[in-house]
Amino acid sequence: MDPEHEAVFLRFVVERSGALFRTAYLLTGDRHAAEDLVQSALAKTAANWRRLRDPMAVEGYVRRAIYHEQVSWWRRRSRAAEISTEHVPDRGSEGHAEATDLRLAMRAALARLTPRQRAVLVLRYFEDLSESEIAAVLGIRVGSVRSQIYRSLERLKKIAPELDAMKELR
Repeated sequence: MDPEHEAVFLRFVVERSGALFRTAYLLTGDRHAAEDLVQSALAKTAANWRRLRDPMAVEGYVRRAIYHEQVSWWRRRSRAAEISTEHVPDRGSEGHAEATDLRLAMRAALARLTPRQRAVLVLRYFEDLSESEIAAVLGIRVGSVRSQIYRSLERLKKIAPELDAMKELR
């Protein structure tokens, strides 16, 4: 990569890496996996930088690379998900416990969605992208985005009582 392109690429990485990491974290649920996912997507973007003519398309390219890399990982890995930590988490305060319960319920709810439904919800409600932006990022039609949002919200409505029951058992 020549110095001019490298400077533009580095500026993009500095400006957008936080938002890209948040998206990757919401897709993976693990900080380390999210970092790896973003690094992999940025490496692919750097390798194809000369082919990206439109600066507005760069973020869409990176987000699509993040999504496709995660879907490939999901396909290779079995459905049993484990989240490893270096240390056993402490209990924290009561307010912290409620926030943790909410976070765990959200993670459990998202885990029960299909990868595409999860991606669409994350991009729409956590990244605040419009339906047309989501369609561009994922390379699908706007109608598909709408139907995925509708189906995933319906699915979340159905599993919400189950999640409440799980929360009460703790």
